[in-house]
Amino acid sequence: MTIPNFGARPQLSEDVAKFVRKRIFDGTYAAGQYVRLDQLAAELGISVTPVREALFALCAEGLVAQQPRRGFVVLPLTQRDLADVANVQAHVGGELAARAATCITDGQLAELERIQAQLEKAYANDDDEQTVRLNHEFHRAINIAANSPKLAQLMAQITRYAPESVFPSVEHWPAQAVRDHRRVLAALKKRDEQLARAAMSEHFAASAVPLIDHLVERGVIGDGEGPSVPRGGRS
Repeated sequence: MTIPNFGARPQLSEDVAKFVRKRIFDGTYAAGQYVRLDQLAAELGISVTPVREALFALCAEGLVAQQPRRGFVVLPLTQRDLADVANVQAHVGGELAARAATCITDGQLAELERIQAQLEKAYANDDDEQTVRLNHEFHRAINIAANSPKLAQLMAQITRYAPESVFPSVEHWPAQAVRDHRRVLAALKKRDEQLARAAMSEHFAASAVPLIDHLVERGVIGDGEGPSVPRGGRS
């Protein structure tokens, strides 16, 4: 795994938290493994302070736990956890899309179409870093267009629990995401509140099963507990 340049970054602890999240979700840090402050700080070429801040933030998210005199241990991921995140994203994201449909401007629509075109190009080029960034931009643009800052802030907090970096490698998901995004865009262009809510809700709900299957297959989570997510419906 390539180590990003962590030197002289604002919001450094957030960058470190994102880095550790990615390692947890790709299985580099397995459940029960300890993340050592000094070791990680040395690996990233930074002081221990932002690493400690990042790990405390991940404690609040339930991804790691602090053990007295031993450091921070990675907690197990469960299918139920990921299904819960997808279901909450589906509800809140659907509401934001519905609100965006009622007040989105032509300029905001044009920007969304530009982002989507770049995202599809990144998918075609297997550029995982760009796809993660552009996908985040696409959803953020819709959330801003909803003109509901508190709800958008809540969605941003929920998204911290979603392993965004994993999705480009989930089998068949890029094609699914492109179709879903186009459906959301079409609803927004029509300024159709109900269509926008349904399209966005189904997009998030549809992500849970392939993501969980992907992580089970790679041993990141166990296959003992069944997620409460729909396997039928639109795909």
